[in-house]
Formats: sequence, C-alpha cells, structure tokens
Amino acid sequence: MKKLLFLALVAVSMTACKQNKGQSDALIQQRDSLNQIIAQKDNEINDMVGTLNDIEEGFREITEAQGRVTVAQRGEGTSQAARIKENMQFIQTTLQQNRELINKLRQQLRTSSINGEQLKRTLDNLTAQLQEKDNQLRELKEQLEAKDIHIAELDQTIAVLNEDVNSLKEENTSKAETISTQDKQLNTAWYVYGTKKELKEQNILKGGKVLQDNFNKDYFTKIDIRVDKEVKLYSRSAEMLTSHPAGSYTLQRDANKQYVLRIVDPEKFWSTSKYLVILVK
Repeated sequence: MKKLLFLALVAVSMTACKQNKGQSDALIQQRDSLNQIIAQKDNEINDMVGTLNDIEEGFREITEAQGRVTVAQRGEGTSQAARIKENMQFIQTTLQQNRELINKLRQQLRTSSINGEQLKRTLDNLTAQLQEKDNQLRELKEQLEAKDIHIAELDQTIAVLNEDVNSLKEENTSKAETISTQDKQLNTAWYVYGTKKELKEQNILKGGKVLQDNFNKDYFTKIDIRVDKEVKLYSRSAEMLTSHPAGSYTLQRDANKQYVLRIVDPEKFWSTSKYLVILVK
C-alpha cells in the first residue's frame, strides 16, 4: 500500500513539473516577442529623430548663411561679391537637402508602425519653415539686385527653384499615390483556414501538398500585414500547413479553448510566403 502511494506521488510530481516547464517556455516566448517589437519601434524612432536633427541643423546653417549675406552687402569689392555668391549658393543647396529630408521623414512616418500625431504636426511646421526660407531667399536676391549686386549663376537656378516650389505639391501628390499603391501591395497578404474537405475542394490542399497549381485564390481573405496581426480560428484543432519562421507567431487557445493565431513579428512571419493556410477541424 505504501509503495503504491509513493508511486502515485511521484507521478503527480512529474506531471506538475512538465506543466510548469510548459508555462515557463510560453512566458519566455512572449517575453522575446515583446522585446523584438520594442527593438523595432526603437530603431524606427531613432531613425526619425536622426532625420529631424539633420533638418534642424540645416535650418540653423541657412540662418547663419543669411546673416553672412546681410553683413557682406555692407562691404565693397569683388571679395564681398564672391562671399555673397558662395553663401547664396550654400543656402540654395541646403534648402534642397532639407526639402528631400522632409520628404524622407514624411515617407518614414507613412510606413512606420508608430502613430505619431505630434510628429505629423512637427512635419507640418518644418514644411512651413521651408516655405519661409524659400521666400527669404527670394527677398535676399531682390535686395542684392537693388544694390546692383548680380549673381548671374543664381538667376536661373532661383527661377527654377520658384517653379519647383509651385510644382512640388503636384509631384508629391503623384508620388504619394504611387507609393501608397506600392506600399499596399508590399504589405498585402492572404490567409485561409478550413477543414481538409474544404481545402481540397478549393485545390488549396492537393495530394498532401499545399498551394499547388490552380488553387482558388478568391477563397483567401486579404489583409494588411501591418494592421492585421490576429486570426481567430474558431476551432479546438489547428495545424499550420504553410511554413512560417518559428518565434514570429504564437498559436494558443482562448477562453473557449479555441485556437487564435497571433503574429508577433509580421516582417519575419510573412518573409517566406504571403499566403497562410491553416487546417482546422
């Protein structure tokens, strides 16, 4: 009797250890997934902050160059004209660089997972500063012309700059539409879950293989991989038929014991295939 009791206690102890290990592995997996998400957002933020710093530095240098032009106007001789020419060209070049950086930052924000309303307002303020500096550049040129200080090389480029400012909105709108279309295509994926019979009927599962020729693509649900990161399977049995990297997702039961697929690293998860097939019962 004592021997049977001892064996029963040993069995209970081993079962508890296995359960604890399973729970511990799940917690470690969740922790690693959260760390990956945090690291991704940190990289995005650092990149955007770096671009912002470059833009602010550009505006600071432009303001300094404007001051040097104003001071140089008070002098005389070819050396003064040369300094004015050099600084005016520097202002123009830096303005163009800032314009490109602002467009880059706007694109970064559009494709980022960060929803930064404050950053959007900052972008609008930077765009307004850019327009103001364009106006100041034209005013400086007018002041120089009033003093008979002509910089021939700048006449044509400033005229082009004025045309660029007017056409920039149209160009940006066209580019934004193209980028938006391409962006949607790059971030579109399709998923389906069904019984073996359902998947066979749509040629998704054929001869034990998945996604062979002539499978019914219309049977799939289209998603945006940046937004849709959870798929409820409404089944107590689920098996992944397509291959996706381990650690990029979890497949766990909800309160009703039904499986839910959660994608914790979308970029990694969809890197092998933009189609997801899950077998349920």
